[in-house]
Amino acid sequence: MNTFDQITEAVIRRGDLAHLALFVWASGASALLAMTLRDLFAANRRFDAFVRELSLFNRRHSGDPS
Repeated sequence: MNTFDQITEAVIRRGDLAHLALFVWASGASALLAMTLRDLFAANRRFDAFVRELSLFNRRHSGDPS
């Protein structure tokens, strides 16, 4: 019997099934938030790189020497 099964069995024996459900829900919500933030940060980096390349393109083709 692994550790997770032992913890689950102890919680069920004590009658704290609601606490177990709340913990699972909170863990899932936190994991989903972490994944969403990671994807948002990655999208922000890609957009920043796009804007930087677009600015470089515009400087090269505008005839502005600065």
